[in-house]
Amino acid sequence: MSRLTCLRGGLVVDPTQSGGPTVRDLFFRDGRIVTPAPGEPADEVIDCAGRTVMAGGVDLHSHIGGGKVNLARMLLPELQRDGANPLRCTPHESDPCSLVTPGTLATGLRYAQMGYTAAFEPAMLPANARHAHLEMGDTPILDHGAYVMLGSDELLLRWMHAGVPFEQIRDYVGWTIHASKALGVKVVNPGGISAFKFNQRKLDVDEAHVHWGVTPRQIVHTLARALRELQVPHPLHIHGSNLGVAGNIASTLETIAALEGLPAHLTHVQFHAYGIEGPKKFSSAALQLAEAVNTNPHISIDVGQIIFGQTVTASGDTMRQHANAGLANPRKWIGADIECDAGCGVVPFRYREQSFVNALQWVIGLELFLQVKDPWRVVLTTDHPNGGPFTSYPHLIRLLMDRSFRLEQLARLHPEVAANCALKDMTRELTLEEIAIMTRAGPARLLGLADRGHLRPGAAADIAVYRQDGDAEQQFTDPPLVFKDGLLVARAGQIVAQPVGATHIVEPVYDTSIDKRVRAEAQAHGGTPPQPISHDELCSCCRGGRILPVECLAAEEGA
Repeated sequence: MSRLTCLRGGLVVDPTQSGGPTVRDLFFRDGRIVTPAPGEPADEVIDCAGRTVMAGGVDLHSHIGGGKVNLARMLLPELQRDGANPLRCTPHESDPCSLVTPGTLATGLRYAQMGYTAAFEPAMLPANARHAHLEMGDTPILDHGAYVMLGSDELLLRWMHAGVPFEQIRDYVGWTIHASKALGVKVVNPGGISAFKFNQRKLDVDEAHVHWGVTPRQIVHTLARALRELQVPHPLHIHGSNLGVAGNIASTLETIAALEGLPAHLTHVQFHAYGIEGPKKFSSAALQLAEAVNTNPHISIDVGQIIFGQTVTASGDTMRQHANAGLANPRKWIGADIECDAGCGVVPFRYREQSFVNALQWVIGLELFLQVKDPWRVVLTTDHPNGGPFTSYPHLIRLLMDRSFRLEQLARLHPEVAANCALKDMTRELTLEEIAIMTRAGPARLLGLADRGHLRPGAAADIAVYRQDGDAEQQFTDPPLVFKDGLLVARAGQIVAQPVGATHIVEPVYDTSIDKRVRAEAQAHGGTPPQPISHDELCSCCRGGRILPVECLAAEEGA
């Protein structure tokens, strides 16, 4: 029998509803937020007075499944031992980043302990899609999904080089989403992973691929247009050219220009907002990028904030990871070529407060958060594990909400950075409502998840109840109550249930005859004929979890 539960008297923070945060009752039944009938009594009443009630957190960009994540785990076994008891996954007190790439069980439980109920893998290879879905399906509690990687795959580049009609490329993009059961498309260093295999060591936005002759500008625009015409809700997810290179703000701004007004999401932009000013020829370009985002409403971003301490960088960007391999700490790394799809590099790294470069990276991320005016187009991330583990989100939230704490941390950094950065003069402190947008409502909207990220009637009863005492870091670390689809899964940091999460996918309409062309190309060039993942196989991969197709966008007038 269905039961009506009432969360009584909490401060409900739901930015999708007018009126701002409001003290009121919230009801749910059968896994959904509901409005009870007049006079209908609740079967269970939970006192939430003096507490804050939000929708469950949605992490739009977190590396939680797939080959490179497992490579990172295998590369650093010495950093995994603190996860021996994942039911109470507390990092080592002396190093908040001591557990940098938790396994699937610990990942699901640690997210739930913080009030998160969904996380999305941003870089799934078509050839590795089954593995990625199996791994995400083995992650308890969390809803999940993935963006499939295109832009350095052999077939796309060959067709662009040959000048095949755009409609054929568009249908190939749609087919790839369908075959891999993805939620969107990710491009990493457009064309650069392929160019690296031809011994090209850099590829700027208007630089031609040494073999295929196409440019990153052409690749980005083609993929963004294809997703727009396929009506995929989440726009092209872009890891731009020249990640981590001094002066790469020019490439980032040119990437925005390449879109020509098409919607796109620029990811981990802290790594793409570097200037060349100053004696060290490395400076913050956060204000330039923030201004570009403020003036281009079709652009959204996530920040990829770095967190000081040990982590591991795991990326499909083989070109840049090869260049960074000499900075590995500890001194070991992995580089991999993955058939004709892409590649990956895994480089362990320790961010240090007294390093000029690392301190400036920390500053740049916070400057971006504080300078972009529209919180609906900024998502809170650390690009887990590249900038730091997702478990550092409560610490990051406090930095954004508490200027005095931010200044205390700034004073500990390399003195040249602390004395000269724009951050020291920024007085903005994010509100609870803005945090709710950046961690819940905003990412859900960007992904097209109509029933997640908010607490309106009909929404999934994914709910986090936070304390209001103590600092923001304490409040967001272990909320008293966390519900997933109406089921209590965590209480004050203790896991009490481990339901299976759902898989979010998108099902665009495309010309299915493209399947024959894709198979013919694979056979002609010695590849393995692709085998699309069926719904039944996906359900099996994900331990029987539900499959939740995201509704495609409405067709534009005149299209």
